[in-house]
Amino acid sequence: MSSEQTQTKWGQFIPLVTVFFFWGFVAASNDILIPVFKKAFDLSQAESQLVSLAFYIAYTVGALIYNAISVLMKQDIVNKLGYKNSLALGLVISALGTLLFYPAANLHSFPLMLSGLFIVALGFSLQQTVANPLAIALGPITTGSQRLTLAGGINNFGTTIGPLIVSFAIFGSAATASTDISIESVKIPYLILGVAFIAVALFLKLSSLPDRPALVEAVAEDTKSIKGSALKYPQLVLGMIAIFVYVGVEVSTASNLPAYMEKDLGFEIKDIAPYISLYWASMMIGRWTGAVEAFTDNVSTQKVLRFIAPYLAFAIFLGVNAIAKHDLAPFYVYGLIILVLIAADMASKGNPARMLLIFSAIGITALLIGMFTTGMVSVYAITSVGLFCSTLWPCIFTLAVSGLGKHTSQGSSFLIMMIMGGGIISWAQGAVSEFTGIQYSYVVGIICFSYLAFYAWRVSGILRSQGISFDKKLSGGH
Repeated sequence: MSSEQTQTKWGQFIPLVTVFFFWGFVAASNDILIPVFKKAFDLSQAESQLVSLAFYIAYTVGALIYNAISVLMKQDIVNKLGYKNSLALGLVISALGTLLFYPAANLHSFPLMLSGLFIVALGFSLQQTVANPLAIALGPITTGSQRLTLAGGINNFGTTIGPLIVSFAIFGSAATASTDISIESVKIPYLILGVAFIAVALFLKLSSLPDRPALVEAVAEDTKSIKGSALKYPQLVLGMIAIFVYVGVEVSTASNLPAYMEKDLGFEIKDIAPYISLYWASMMIGRWTGAVEAFTDNVSTQKVLRFIAPYLAFAIFLGVNAIAKHDLAPFYVYGLIILVLIAADMASKGNPARMLLIFSAIGITALLIGMFTTGMVSVYAITSVGLFCSTLWPCIFTLAVSGLGKHTSQGSSFLIMMIMGGGIISWAQGAVSEFTGIQYSYVVGIICFSYLAFYAWRVSGILRSQGISFDKKLSGGH
């Protein structure tokens, strides 16, 4: 590939990642809405987790609708509409969901609020089905997974600033914030978000993003050694469960954290936003670290970037919190925890199965520390789970679709369907907390990480038997 061709691919990649930003912004903002809705609507902890359930179950419903329409049309929807048009359609659907926040706030209706979030996520489902394989396709396949990791890093820039912006919109600045909660204050930020969705849809329509990337078309035409259905591939079926529990532990860790900090540690709701921001910033820190190979093949440069990238991301977190006038003193010590991430990333040597195993083991350790310590140590331990969840999505996604050939798109839609784990496991942890207390309910996360460690071990053997190896370099599964 010439340097000019490489430049063109990056020119197409940049507008694509704007949708990754929105996914993160909205998903993390839900963690601020949960305690707000809990107090405003007088909900139990389990009931408050219906916010996550409504949001993430929409991904499954969206994937089912996608597959059903494709079957009725006897043609894949994305192949019919094109990738760019499908992304724009997904953004319009999400914009329609934001419109419900206005009547929901006026009517003080929790079900209508949930309906709005559901429709927003319904649009995200279509966007995710298109954008994940497209991010892999926009450039050399050897760095496809690193591009997906980089896109995830942009996603987590959204997750870092989302809670802060929504918290500011609801409570005001940290210096002048009120503890009074008015559900009316939610509607304007989400109407503005809807306008942004429409603007980005128009931006994508006018961009150079291809409707049918050559690499995706080539995969679709690959008919050699193809089995009858994507579900006949064990790496995909086990990977679907892995996506379910991965998104589950990622979301439930953050969505139950506000209740733990408020109930057990005595924090005011308005003071929790920086810690939610830190959790999602940890995802950004880890993904920026894991994406360095997408920028250079030079091993020495990669080693340097592995130290620069995470602390640059951490500096962004500190910067946005400084702008929001939050006290930064409690967060400087977190810089030492980032060293554990860097060491784990280097130990993985670019192998997605090894990375999945190592990061899952450290995730279990972090949750155990969070469960059996007190005060800020437990908070830092729980937020550090974000560091070790950070690169697991591209690892699982790459391992699950490896060797699927022309069934890659179908496999992708099945994986997107399993994002519902974010809602179901969040609700399950909320229900468990009613019996164990919120701190000990994190045993649910330990169970999730345990399965991910099992999948890392099992899928390695499955792929080796199919002649697929990642020992030298993460290759996107092709």
